[in-house]
Amino acid sequence: MRTSAALLALGSLMACTATTMAQSKPAAQQIAEAVTALPEPMQAGASVLGYEGGKLTMIRQGTNEMICLADDPEQEQFSVACYHESLEPFMARGRALRASGVTGLRDVNAARLADLESGKLKMPDQPASLFVRSGDTAEAAQSRQVIYIPYATQQTTGIPEQPSRTRPWLMFPGTPWAHVMISFPAN
Repeated sequence: MRTSAALLALGSLMACTATTMAQSKPAAQQIAEAVTALPEPMQAGASVLGYEGGKLTMIRQGTNEMICLADDPEQEQFSVACYHESLEPFMARGRALRASGVTGLRDVNAARLADLESGKLKMPDQPASLFVRSGDTAEAAQSRQVIYIPYATQQTTGIPEQPSRTRPWLMFPGTPWAHVMISFPAN
């Protein structure tokens, strides 16, 4: 019994240490990783939200219109994203819903839609970009770009709605968060 308790305590300590180590990534490293999602000319001026003490916070105030999210130390996969500031209310609402326990894209989008319909949330009036790099590790991450065009359809844009890895396509057509998906080949 004593051995089991000791092993359990050691396992808990190791898990806490790993979490603490993951959360203690220096701000400079978080910034450097986060901005890699953006084209190089946009990187230096982007604001960056990163993790301090396990909480997402502004770790660099930028000078341009882009906001980047650092890799979440609580997630196994590497993922960084940068988006136009006009998308911040939409993105922040998604983060708030997930933090409150709403899970699954369908449930998050249902709550966002209710907020849009009630006027609590507004999508940008013009197209707005999101850049993402994700993968098993930072070195293996692949890039994609998303261009939000609220309510866009194949008929209004001429962009096909069928998913593809080799050409742009329209995801969630006809919704407030309709967007063009553009994947890039692995480096």
